[in-house]
Amino acid sequence: MRGPGGARDLRDTTYLTVVDREGNMASWIQSVSQGFGSGVTVDGMGFILHDRAGNFTLDPASPNVLAGGKLPFHTIIPAFMERGDTRIAFGIMGGANQPLAHAQFVSNIVDYGMNIQAALEAPRFTKKTADGCDISIESRVPSETLRQLSEKGHQIAIRREYTQEMGRGQAILRDSKTKTNYAASDPRADGAAVPEPVPH
Repeated sequence: MRGPGGARDLRDTTYLTVVDREGNMASWIQSVSQGFGSGVTVDGMGFILHDRAGNFTLDPASPNVLAGGKLPFHTIIPAFMERGDTRIAFGIMGGANQPLAHAQFVSNIVDYGMNIQAALEAPRFTKKTADGCDISIESRVPSETLRQLSEKGHQIAIRREYTQEMGRGQAILRDSKTKTNYAASDPRADGAAVPEPVPH
């Protein structure tokens, strides 16, 4: 399934993170890959099988060659980070953009001291290819930063303030010392941070 301008439709992927009253956390990305996955629905169950095997190649020189017992290369990377009493479960969906989006989220917390909501909301950039100096960047990046990037030879494509091209995600932070949970949801999509009362 393709969206406007030929971009991959990102609605084939779902991210969920939860924490229970004991502080156990789950970080989970579900993706059928492409809009309708394999197109095969399990009889009587109503869900579609994925088509990640489409990422294999028949090139025998490739590390992603089709072979028994192998999983294909993919971009599913639900994540955790931990420091001291603080643990974070997070995930930012968006195909090959995931490693870049994850690195920016982690940097926003570790290097810039942002809380998890600010770290998800902060302007992002992405790079679609491994070579070249072309980058896509959200319009909220300061003009002085854009000027300096241009002077260094980057070919910048300015995108909307918040665009799903940069991925979309969710996060939960658990302070184990105070037993307090914090949740965040990316404004680039229709997710939500939903607290529920925990019976004692």
